Amino acid sequence: MSKRQLRLGFILHGVGPGWDDWRHPDAQVDASTSLSFYKRQAQAAERGKFDYLFVADSVSINARSSPHYLNRFEPLTILSAMAVVTEHIGLVGTATVTYTEAFNLARQFASLDHISGGRAGWNVVTSWLEGSAANYGKSEHLAHDTRYRLAAEYLDVVKGLWDSWEDDALVRDKESGQFLDPDKLHELNHKGEFLSVKGPLNISRSPQGQPVIFQAGSSEDGRNFAAKSAEAIFTHQENIEEAQSFYADVKARARGFGRDPDQLFIVPGARVIVGSTEEEAQRLHQELAGLVSLENALRALGRSFNDHNFSVYDPDGAFPVEVAVEGYKSNQSASERILELARQGLTLREIALRAATPRSQFTGTPEQIADRFQQWLETRASDGFNLFESLPGQLDVFVDQVVPILQERGIYKTDYTGATFREGLGLDKPVNRYTAARAERSAA
Repeated sequence: MSKRQLRLGFILHGVGPGWDDWRHPDAQVDASTSLSFYKRQAQAAERGKFDYLFVADSVSINARSSPHYLNRFEPLTILSAMAVVTEHIGLVGTATVTYTEAFNLARQFASLDHISGGRAGWNVVTSWLEGSAANYGKSEHLAHDTRYRLAAEYLDVVKGLWDSWEDDALVRDKESGQFLDPDKLHELNHKGEFLSVKGPLNISRSPQGQPVIFQAGSSEDGRNFAAKSAEAIFTHQENIEEAQSFYADVKARARGFGRDPDQLFIVPGARVIVGSTEEEAQRLHQELAGLVSLENALRALGRSFNDHNFSVYDPDGAFPVEVAVEGYKSNQSASERILELARQGLTLREIALRAATPRSQFTGTPEQIADRFQQWLETRASDGFNLFESLPGQLDVFVDQVVPILQERGIYKTDYTGATFREGLGLDKPVNRYTAARAERSAA
């Protein structure tokens, strides 16, 4: 029996991650703005003992964007609603450091943490789409390396704001009339390369101390940022060998930064398709793959290259590397995967359809899916998975048919543990910096 426990997250993604998922006969076409739809999914994921719900985000769209991103809820808003209809599951939302004021972000996630009783998590992103800049009155989009320098400073600032209040700063003594111990409320007074923030934050520390930090990115900068600062990293690998290499690399980097590698979870995305037989599972996969059109596959391809319009090229010609390489500077990890296919000589059509069609490695019977999850866990290809609902109804099938097998094998929890998201993940509660400094002074 494995001593390591599989970590599972579920992505609340409305009408689906693809451009054509909404066309499925059973799909709910308004799912991305349906509170009842998200409530049902959230409660199903909690029934399956998932560690967290995740809401991705983007702050730039155009007519070629996927249906979900065209019309969807803002992450903190829908997660606050989900906090009320769930009790244990973590609530992780994406927010960009490039286009969000640090003080606002800190208080929003701190508020979600209090509303949910210590279940908040922040997915730190830098935003790769250049169109984002104009939406926020910026003349230009920051370069990739600059955005990651900003992210490092920004995260330090937000954590500093979350430490504004020591855990016992609120006295609330009616008899004496003392509401606050002023010596335990602290200004940050940060002035750095990108940010100037005074503080203190206007909401106290939450039960878990600070929200859990997630990061999504597999570039060199992204790996270093996650290894140094994140507690979980979202990633994407084509196969188990690539995943094992990525896993070993990021864990080694975390160790190099003086961290315990077990305090950083690596959770690749997975579109699981479960069938009662292999034949049914493959039929369902073909049902999903059959929804993909070339027109939308080209649109999806452009998303990885700063929304480049690939529809103007001959689809049966060579991939236009000379045009796409400029977009590589923005979303490096995603564009590099596609450029590697171009180097293999695939046509634009082949690359677009391959990139838009869900992989079949997590398609199979409940036992086969459990086998693959266990293999990835035990060979250190991942610490768990971030799941999309591949087809309508598949979340319930996974919860009812795959989860019990994982539990029987001893690699997945049978119930939630700990009072907070951090405790459930086995992560340390961050010690308030001012409390720690006071303890050091007292010990000296």
